[in-house]
Amino acid sequence: INMAGDSRFPDVNTDRSEKNEETEIVVNVGGVRQVFYGDNLNQYPETRLAELINCLSGGYDSIFSLCDDYDPGKREFYFDRDPDAFKCIIDVYYFGEIHMKKGICPICFKNEMEFWKVDLKFLDDCCKTHLSEKKEELEEIARRVQLILDDLGVDASESRWKRCQKYIWKFLEKPESSYPARVIAVLSFLFILISSVVMCVGTIPDLQIVDAEGNRVEHPTLDSIETACIGWFTMEYVLRLISSPNKLHFALSFMNIVDVLAILPFYVSLTLTHLGAKLMELSNVQQAVQALRIMRIARIFKLARHSSGLQTLTYALKRSFKELGLLLMYLAVGIFVFSALGYTMEQSHPETLFKSIPQSFWWAIITMTTVGYGDIYPKTTLGKLNAAISFLCGVIAIALPIHPIINNFVRYYNKQRVLETAAKHELELMELNSAEGKPTSSRSELEDLARQSKEGPFYSSRLKVSHSDTFIHLLSEEKHYRTRLQSCK
Repeated sequence: INMAGDSRFPDVNTDRSEKNEETEIVVNVGGVRQVFYGDNLNQYPETRLAELINCLSGGYDSIFSLCDDYDPGKREFYFDRDPDAFKCIIDVYYFGEIHMKKGICPICFKNEMEFWKVDLKFLDDCCKTHLSEKKEELEEIARRVQLILDDLGVDASESRWKRCQKYIWKFLEKPESSYPARVIAVLSFLFILISSVVMCVGTIPDLQIVDAEGNRVEHPTLDSIETACIGWFTMEYVLRLISSPNKLHFALSFMNIVDVLAILPFYVSLTLTHLGAKLMELSNVQQAVQALRIMRIARIFKLARHSSGLQTLTYALKRSFKELGLLLMYLAVGIFVFSALGYTMEQSHPETLFKSIPQSFWWAIITMTTVGYGDIYPKTTLGKLNAAISFLCGVIAIALPIHPIINNFVRYYNKQRVLETAAKHELELMELNSAEGKPTSSRSELEDLARQSKEGPFYSSRLKVSHSDTFIHLLSEEKHYRTRLQSCK
């Protein structure tokens, strides 16, 4: 169809002599009309709105390559885009920067900026932070989906040993993969608890026995239970190390270092007991063994590997270093000030317990933290007044950073739940799409889908048609731009 010859479309080349700076165009985005002038739009000639000024002289092919529809009578361009995002984006022509309104998905806003050909450098720094956070969430979801698909997929070209390694790794590291894996995780958790209880019970004098040298040692029964627990920990660590896909990363991981510290003292003390007596005095061997047995407390940290709650707490504390640093600084300043004041005010009393300022540090610590052992206390009126002010300041100093730390914990915990739900949602959509119209698909079909995705990071052709509101762009090569009719979760 030759639209240039259609009577409904007047000649768009009649205004060529009009200066671009004086050109007025009307843009209709999702039902919202905006009038723009050439002098504003030409500040950024590479943007889509600036191109609309020059497209009038290029015919209707040029016009419809930039917009969804065009009314030549009103000289109005129509776009089926998000009007709320558009209102934010046009600020670049007036203020030179863009701020994203609340309630707009950062990823959708980024796509809108790409559509209007506005560079991301004009987005304000505070809004870039939200965009980077959203990107990290999508990357995390994509990573989780990839891990699940890798677990489901079986590469026939791999050797039997490689397949066996994957099975052992999934069996020991991913309790959610199967019922036997859950049983193993529960057993490992119980062995950690039993070992910790045995370590504590073994220190009760009534349950200890006297050896040939007259020293009290643990009961043989408790010693046997301890040996069985160490055997389980050793076997578990060795199997996980053998089946690990990246052994260097496995060995340097913090939780695996904790596992080694929980196992190593047993074997070192066993070696010292049988061989150390020949190399050094028996008393030195016993002291070394006793010191190594204290290191058994490290195994309690093994619980973090089986507890998502402890992992969340660790991450929240890691993200709260600034608040914790402020707390320590407040306490350090208060301890120094109030211990010095307490020492000065108590010097007039003949029975003073404040012998020096360093000794007064202990009193200031237990007072500001509201512990109050009572081993050191003021006896003068001014000293008591100083103590009252010190514990009031301590309560305030401790309470101030608590709220941000709690917020970090709640935010990370909720984020992890959202990411888990989103990853499951994407897998369900992939399963439905792979079924090709069926209500559900079998596990074998999903495994076929996982094998197809091995060619690249989710670049399987069957994974390009996810139409969910939480569509992950990392899962596809294609660009998907949302319209104003699509929602975003």
